[in-house]
Amino acid sequence: MKHISKFLIIAFFAATNFLSAQTGMDKIKSLKIAFITERLNLSSDEAAVFWPVYNEHEDAIEKLRMRERTEVRARLQNFQNMSDQEIQSLMDEFLALENERNSRNMAFLKKMNNLISARKTFLLIKAEDDFKKRLLQQIQKRRQ
Repeated sequence: MKHISKFLIIAFFAATNFLSAQTGMDKIKSLKIAFITERLNLSSDEAAVFWPVYNEHEDAIEKLRMRERTEVRARLQNFQNMSDQEIQSLMDEFLALENERNSRNMAFLKKMNNLISARKTFLLIKAEDDFKKRLLQQIQKRRQ
C-alpha cells in the first residue's frame, strides 16, 4: 500500500509538471518534493507534520538568499569604488545573514529530529545533497 501511495504521489507531480505551464523553478521544486518523498519514505502521519515545517523552512531560507542578493551581492558590483568602512559594513551584513541562516538551519534540524527521527533527518540531508548533485549533472549534460 505504501508503494502504491508513493507511486501515486510521484505520478501526480509528474502529471502536474507535464500538464501545467510552470517556470523552471517550479518544475525543480516539484521534482525535489517527489525525490524527497521517495527517499524519506514518510508515513502519512509523518508527511502531515513534515511538509508544512519543511516548506516554511525553505521559504525562510529563500528570503534570506534574496536579502543576500539584494542587500549584499548587488552592492558588490561597485566593490572597487567602496571605502574600507563601506566594505566592512557590507561584511558585517553578510556575516549577520550567514548567522541567521545557520541559526535557522540548526533550529530546523532539531525540529525535524523531533518530528520524524534522527535517521530520517539524516536521510533528508542526504536526499537534498543527492538532489543537488543530480540537478547539477543534468545542467552540465544540457550544456554539452
